[in-house]
Amino acid sequence: MRMTFVPSSFILSNVSPPFDKLAILAPGLLGASLAMNARGRGLARRITVWARRAEVRQACEGSTWCDEALAEPEEAARDADFVVVCTPVSVIAGLTARVAPVCCEGAILTDVGSTKSLICREAAAAMPAGRTFVGSHPMAGSEKTGMQHADAGLFTGRHCFVTPLDDTATHAVDRVVRFWRDAGMDVATVSPEQHDEIVAHISHLPHVLASVLSSQLAGKPADWPHYAGNGLRDTTRVAAGSPGLWRDILEQNREEALRAIEGFEDELHRLKAALHNRQFAAVKSILRRGKEFRDCLT
Repeated sequence: MRMTFVPSSFILSNVSPPFDKLAILAPGLLGASLAMNARGRGLARRITVWARRAEVRQACEGSTWCDEALAEPEEAARDADFVVVCTPVSVIAGLTARVAPVCCEGAILTDVGSTKSLICREAAAAMPAGRTFVGSHPMAGSEKTGMQHADAGLFTGRHCFVTPLDDTATHAVDRVVRFWRDAGMDVATVSPEQHDEIVAHISHLPHVLASVLSSQLAGKPADWPHYAGNGLRDTTRVAAGSPGLWRDILEQNREEALRAIEGFEDELHRLKAALHNRQFAAVKSILRRGKEFRDCLT
């Protein structure tokens, strides 16, 4: 499937909300931020959430961006025409299949998972008649977790992948693309497999490298971290993410993650060999190539 890009749109005004009832399952950082965004931009007439913990439900109901917080996912998703599952990747497909039967006829379900191939195929296969699953991955996360860090502007100007299967209904794909675009994101439509290859290199590999570097340094003298400057903090920031969440991501995207790691090992070996052989022109060439790539990041 060819990658296509759709620019973000302006905040909706003087138009009917594109969805009548938006259900967000798991209002953590992404879920709560999305609810705030959707309420502020008028993307749904009504917003409900499901949260496991009573204190989280209480906080949601005391907010301006949630109409109702429920203890069971089926109740939150009942009669919803749009559902966004914001749980860890290991439970997305199962939870999506669980709530789909109670959604309204014609409902669309999506997710925010960092892996797509397994989720999309399992969730799509479990959809009852009249419901459609379309995978999504907004590239808007953080090493921080929890509703307390939610921000309505988290998605603005960021990229989002929408990952339909070849036989996914076009109208459902278009509505999911429009939802993320109206949330302020630039949207790329790719296959689940293309997505997993891309993010293995630009997201999963950086996390692995930051974690492995931090793990190596954890074995050094205890006073070393006190001498660290911003370079180490910047390089290892993402290693502060949840080990459990990232363990699941690496399990689901194992093959692509391994290919990305092997590619990095090859590049590191080239640097090591050049340094070992005192080929400092080659060392500088690698460093220059790295700087040029970093300078192009926006």
